[in-house]
Amino acid sequence: MDCTDLFTPARDFGDGKQLRASNMLQNFRKLQLSEVQRQQMRAAGRFNAQLMDYLRDFVKAGISTERIDQLVHEYTLSNKHTPATLGYLGYTKSCCTSVNDVICHGIPCDYILKDGDIVNVDITSIVDGWHGDQSETFLIGNVSEQGRLVTQCAFDAMHRAIQALTPGCSVSVIGECVVAEADKYGFTVVREYVGHGLGRRFHQYPNVPHFPDRKSRQDYLLPGMCFTIEPMINAGARFTKLDTNDNWTVRTRDASLSAQFEHTILMTEQGPEILTTCPNGPKFGHRF
Repeated sequence: MDCTDLFTPARDFGDGKQLRASNMLQNFRKLQLSEVQRQQMRAAGRFNAQLMDYLRDFVKAGISTERIDQLVHEYTLSNKHTPATLGYLGYTKSCCTSVNDVICHGIPCDYILKDGDIVNVDITSIVDGWHGDQSETFLIGNVSEQGRLVTQCAFDAMHRAIQALTPGCSVSVIGECVVAEADKYGFTVVREYVGHGLGRRFHQYPNVPHFPDRKSRQDYLLPGMCFTIEPMINAGARFTKLDTNDNWTVRTRDASLSAQFEHTILMTEQGPEILTTCPNGPKFGHRF
């Protein structure tokens, strides 16, 4: 589940730039997990991927998004884990379901999926106090060519960003890859909602914007850090519109289609490790 840009970058103070960089590095080192903690994060990611694979056969024409939420809730509790979104900042459901022009944070309801829809299902599980977080966009029946392409773009952008990561690289590598992939299609990248660090907390440092900016060039992905990559790609303009009726649902301002994919990533000493890989889900190179 993405977050808004939660953290305000510190200012530079002339000769204090070097001290600031040193302090930031020390703060990031506090986010580096021990081997035991890494195994706990792997377990959380593994269950979350198991949940996504469980849902896979149900996400098709004729099911309501409310029923998808019920399935998430029941399966998670039956395995003695906790849906992270339920009650989070007042959110009332166990997952997010974002259909067509909904970018993110769509609230499950009585809407019934129909042929031609695209729907993102975003799930986060708490397993023994640790978070696993991921999302997929599903194509429902015969989807338009634009729907297929924007889904393909979001999927490829996520995987190209993952592949580009190296231990200690800047966060901006992610945004550079995502923007480059979107540009190939003539699509745009949402800026208001970003990936994030996670572990025992649902949302923490570092912020992971899907476009390069000054702050992301100053933040680094050290071995032992966990974070999400979750690009939101719009077929039209990048601009967003928050539904003030529920203060959660975010739509494209121009009503164009939007797609998203998300994985939880652990940076290791050897490179990035995807913690939420689904045995039955699409892998890098998949064509929709």
